[in-house]
Amino acid sequence: MPRVKKATIALKKRRKILKRAKGFRWGAKSKERIARERLLHAAKHSFQDRRKKKRNFRKLWQIQINAAARERGMSYSVFIDKLKKANIELDRKVLAQLAQEYPKAFSALIEKVK
Repeated sequence: MPRVKKATIALKKRRKILKRAKGFRWGAKSKERIARERLLHAAKHSFQDRRKKKRNFRKLWQIQINAAARERGMSYSVFIDKLKKANIELDRKVLAQLAQEYPKAFSALIEKVK
């Protein structure tokens, strides 16, 4: 049986890894072993951060809603509670957008739940 060398496949694999590692610092952009390790960590962090992004945005919306509600004499928790009791099903993203871009509509919403 003839001996099989993996030269072409290994070279393609190496090139693919180094292409993905472009922009990394120091040896991670040019040395295959370090590049592979850094790519593994980068993939792990990007996966985790896609989930963290959703958490961070929800926190931001809560802060924006709280600030807008307090300007109109109501705390965030009370406002959300009254919205639920009034069966107004607006999510936090929409409420934050209303508070920022349409303050009159947000004020009307607060008056409605009071």
